[in-house]
Amino acid sequence: MEIHETREQLEQELQQIIKWEKNQHGSSWLDRIGRIPFAVLDRLTPKFIRDKLGIALNEIGRFIQSGGSYLISPKAMMKKLAKASGQPDSELKPRDVARLPLRVMDDTAMDLSRSRANLAAIEGAASGIGGIFTIAADIPAMIGISLKVLQEIALCYGYYPADPQERLFILKCLQFASSDVVGKKAVLQELSDFEKADTSKEVFSQIQGWREVVTTYRDNFGWRKMFQAVPVAGILFGSVVNKNSLDGIAEAGRMLYRKRRIMERLRELDGAAVAEA
Repeated sequence: MEIHETREQLEQELQQIIKWEKNQHGSSWLDRIGRIPFAVLDRLTPKFIRDKLGIALNEIGRFIQSGGSYLISPKAMMKKLAKASGQPDSELKPRDVARLPLRVMDDTAMDLSRSRANLAAIEGAASGIGGIFTIAADIPAMIGISLKVLQEIALCYGYYPADPQERLFILKCLQFASSDVVGKKAVLQELSDFEKADTSKEVFSQIQGWREVVTTYRDNFGWRKMFQAVPVAGILFGSVVNKNSLDGIAEAGRMLYRKRRIMERLRELDGAAVAEA
């Protein structure tokens, strides 16, 4: 496989990601509120919203176990990546994406992130018009946009969300984006071993426990939606909250997938060096 970047360039990029990881504290006031014990949250959150959150969580579970309705076609992604790399659409195949320059992957993933964040903002504003009565449409919509943008980012870096192991990685990205600093460290530790053979054997057992993985995401998301439930005022709040949430999820996806691709390229360079010795 051709590697477009030098070892020095890859190591510099990796250090930037490590620096980003150290700066992820998850300490916004909304996140702190979201960490109130869920027993208390259950009593404060209207049953209407809790029911919709339950539906949204079931959607996440269905995605992890079978792909649900969120698995996307790679064709549109191939066109975007081909355009960014200056290749004709017909020449770029899914198996070739992993060979693209890191710059092409980064630019395409960033463009998609901006587009999906704007879509989330529009959707949040629209659903904020009626407060609690239109929030029912916002919750599953945000889950869908979040899962889709992470799948698109995965494809940008040459990974395929049709693979159950990849869907688990996407769930970890969701968990990372909504966790506090302790939770983020735990997720990073899990993902550091993600490519190891013994980890891949445990994928299905981890999938069975997906509800535990998304507990933090549920608590955080529930509080954000409560603030959006005020009619009319929810337009502004819904737009801002949805955009910020999508920005955070997309950033986590880009950084974590980018790190995987860089680590793989460094391992390939190590293997080539050993072979030449």
